[in-house]
Amino acid sequence: MPDNPLPSIAAIFVLGIGAYWLAWRLRFPAILLLLLAGICAGPGTSFLASRHILFHSRFLDPNHLLGPLLLPLVSLSVGLILFEGGLTLTLSQISGVTHIVTKLVTLGAAVMGLCAVLGAKYILGLPTSIAILLGAILIVTGPTVIGPLLRHVRPVGQVGPILRWEGIVIDPIGALLAVLAFEAAAGGAEPVPAIVLHGIFLTTAVGIASGAAAAFLLILLLRHYWIPDYLQSAVTLMLVAAAFTISSAIQHEAGLFATTIMGVILANQRLASIHHIHEFKENLSVLLISSLFIILGARLDVAQIAELRWSHLFFLLLLVFIARPLAVAVSTLGKGITWRERLFMACMAPRGVVAAAVASVFAIELRDANVPGADQLVPAVFAVIVGTVTIYGLAAAPLARALGLAKPDSLGFLIVGANPLARLIASALHEDKFDILLVDTNPDNISSARLAGLPTFAGSANSEQILERIQLSGIGRLLALTPSETVNALTSTRFARLFGRSETYQLPSPIDPASHKQKVSEEHRGRPLFSNLTFPDLLSRIQAGHTIKRTKLSEQFTLANFQTTNPDAIPLYFLSPTGTLALNILDLPPTPAPNTTIVSLAPASR
Repeated sequence: MPDNPLPSIAAIFVLGIGAYWLAWRLRFPAILLLLLAGICAGPGTSFLASRHILFHSRFLDPNHLLGPLLLPLVSLSVGLILFEGGLTLTLSQISGVTHIVTKLVTLGAAVMGLCAVLGAKYILGLPTSIAILLGAILIVTGPTVIGPLLRHVRPVGQVGPILRWEGIVIDPIGALLAVLAFEAAAGGAEPVPAIVLHGIFLTTAVGIASGAAAAFLLILLLRHYWIPDYLQSAVTLMLVAAAFTISSAIQHEAGLFATTIMGVILANQRLASIHHIHEFKENLSVLLISSLFIILGARLDVAQIAELRWSHLFFLLLLVFIARPLAVAVSTLGKGITWRERLFMACMAPRGVVAAAVASVFAIELRDANVPGADQLVPAVFAVIVGTVTIYGLAAAPLARALGLAKPDSLGFLIVGANPLARLIASALHEDKFDILLVDTNPDNISSARLAGLPTFAGSANSEQILERIQLSGIGRLLALTPSETVNALTSTRFARLFGRSETYQLPSPIDPASHKQKVSEEHRGRPLFSNLTFPDLLSRIQAGHTIKRTKLSEQFTLANFQTTNPDAIPLYFLSPTGTLALNILDLPPTPAPNTTIVSLAPASR
């Protein structure tokens, strides 16, 4: 460990979270910036230091920083990420396409592994035992790479859930096969089918038993309210770590199965609320993924990068343009998905932290055992990781848009309420070409909205199944416009986790006459819309004949002029000449430029 490890430890968090935030600001795939930041902080600074430029030594060296703790920490972090991924896997998501997921993680994985083995042997020239090990390592994709990419692309239809299920389920399977291939390579023998089957059975059995036991114990504790709210996340983390460690101690790599199974069981049960766990696991996932990718990039050596040859490029192209499309083709024969979804799946198989961690561990042990070809394992794996992250990261969003599976930006609105006020605002937004969806439990409101040609969904925005039943492609903002301040606040709180608090809006809450404060606290509501007028005030204006008006600003006619000449008008939103929309909100009112169109609720006579 270095004399002062604090700067290096801080750098992992600063670079990781900073890259994640910058990717959000730039609307860029986060994993690309994370990997680039790690490479710059590790081998990048090492290269500069060797030429006496800016740095005297390598700035970030995870091997030196963490020593023997590095790989166990990475392994446990991957287990926690798989648990978080398992919590997103509900069986209803893949209803009708379960057979596709099953084929992808079995038949598809076999095709991918076979192609990788052949490529490793005949393109890279690796010995057979090392080629088999490399093929087993490279069948994994994993939530560390699939999750951020799907969050960036937000594809419609069933392709998103299918890829999410595949990425999470294939991780423990790939790790298990890699362990079996490693044991054979280290022993200098070919894998024996009986031993392989025994290892697969024992690992899956231990993992499933440990994960299920931990999940049902947690459900029991939550069901009987034996854990206070503020300890639910901590106890969950404790049980995940315990299940991972115990199962891994019994059988190598069974911990990944245990955490995955635990997450899936919790996601599909209805006996206990896991609301606090969901909030915690999302924050934990971002922290772990960002840190792991910084460590992944920083662990590279300049010498390993220098070992890359043209053969590594050809091997990468084989996996991207032949192996993955072939694996998807054989796994999706028959009905279930469209050709567009099939093509997008064929172009989505990035590798990440799991492949890097497994390859690093095995390469060290094989090198110590003097196994031929062990030194070539890490450069091959890292070439595939960097290559697939770059190719899929840059191509995923444009391809999804070209195939009609995603929209350029999520600028549309989920509008909670289909009452007259909500319908009037939705009609204006619809006229300005923004995606909208009105959600309401009142059948009369829904019927009126449908007669007006507005997209609707009949149901409660606060139901547990709402996100599974509605299509949110192109939608990234919430407008809570119901008469109930409680419903507005609950909905805003819930969807803030999905859209972010900056894109969650609701009507102002009434002022309590006794305290002169809003009845609902700020932390439990969305950003206040339009003005200090509440729902009854706005509805009374509509009933009095107020309607939507559009007014264009200019150099001479500014917002101040508009407010002076239209004192009864309430600006709803501002539309720029380029089509950018800014809502009129109380906490941060926009400053519209000339040629901006003000869309307001104004008396019909004006």
